[in-house]
Amino acid sequence: MGNIAIITARGGSKRIPKKNIKEFCGKPIIAYSIKAALDSGAFDEVMVSTDSEEIADIAREYGAAVPFLRSEATANDFATTADVLKEVIDEYKKIGKEFDNMCCIYPTAPFVTGEKLVVAMNLLSESGADTVMPVVAFSFPPQRGMVINDGKLEYKYPEFALCRSQDLEKMYHDPGQFYCVNVNKFLASGKLVMENTMPFVIDEMEVQDIDNMSDWEIAEIKYQAMLSKNQ
Repeated sequence: MGNIAIITARGGSKRIPKKNIKEFCGKPIIAYSIKAALDSGAFDEVMVSTDSEEIADIAREYGAAVPFLRSEATANDFATTADVLKEVIDEYKKIGKEFDNMCCIYPTAPFVTGEKLVVAMNLLSESGADTVMPVVAFSFPPQRGMVINDGKLEYKYPEFALCRSQDLEKMYHDPGQFYCVNVNKFLASGKLVMENTMPFVIDEMEVQDIDNMSDWEIAEIKYQAMLSKNQ
């Protein structure tokens, strides 16, 4: 029993080819997730779940274990992150390894650090939470969002149209970086975000969706800024 870090890195990427191993500030982007997990010292096993031999070779080069490749069932476009994690847990159980807690880390999350993972994993064990996950506040209140209907602009929620931003409830979103999860609770529910989920609030400057090359370039700028701030 112990803790496992699972980095989920499928080979196919349609919008950015070979996204999970594309060079980011001098290294394959997946290397940052692996390094964060190893640097944290919080895990008995740091592994990469992939269907790609090329990704597996790079993962091993940077210190992660790849004891098996994904099955076809978890390598297709319809498999969920939960499907992938369950497969990993089941495969380890077959070789006699079971874990109390796991941390699912996405391979395109260079803002994740060992320090953040330590804080999140400690919060998971000390609070008794089912899940601890990072969240970031919306930069503009979504309650005052607008939609286009029949070519015309209108408020999605007209009741908030005249509210001051500071008077509206602060809302957060998932930055898509990692989830620290109690394994038994996950297996029972099949979900990553469960009833007893605790937030780990992070700064907007350390968050960036990477869906296209413009996003990638912005992420590199933010990453360099994070490094400068922490020096």
